[in-house]
Amino acid sequence: MDAEYQRYHDEEWGTPLHGDRALFEKMALEGFQAGLSWITILRKRPRFREVFAGFEPAEVAAFGDDDVARLMADAGIIRNRAKIEATIGNARLVVDMADGELDALLWSFAPMAPHSRPVSFAEVPAVTPESTAMSKELRRRGFRFVGPTTMYALMQSTGMVDDHVVGCWRTT
Repeated sequence: MDAEYQRYHDEEWGTPLHGDRALFEKMALEGFQAGLSWITILRKRPRFREVFAGFEPAEVAAFGDDDVARLMADAGIIRNRAKIEATIGNARLVVDMADGELDALLWSFAPMAPHSRPVSFAEVPAVTPESTAMSKELRRRGFRFVGPTTMYALMQSTGMVDDHVVGCWRTT
């Protein structure tokens, strides 16, 4: 396994994550990942953080056309105009929320009861009723690149659900 991917699994994936900025970053990166492998995003994450102002929502929300052009020219990130514009638009929505509201909103969709631990990767779902509901509510609020599959990946990566398979040392 790739060393960066192993480190991500061992230190980050599935660990409860809170905070509007941290969750905005994760939402943005999961959106950029759509249609690509996560290792691609991990390898580009330092550059994403650099060019997206550390994913500080207020700073990203202030990006304009010149910033979009700058980002489209940066080979260190995923140069997808729709995803770049969605990230900027999503930042503007986060800025309009009360402090802590994004955190509370996203975590409100975390399942209350733990689900059965998957025995194999084949048992890990791509979509759940909770991720579908989260996606629907975010879309209703105007967020983009927040489909049910992307939101389930967000739920996994932020510890809202624990899909470490039986036998993984991270299982409790």
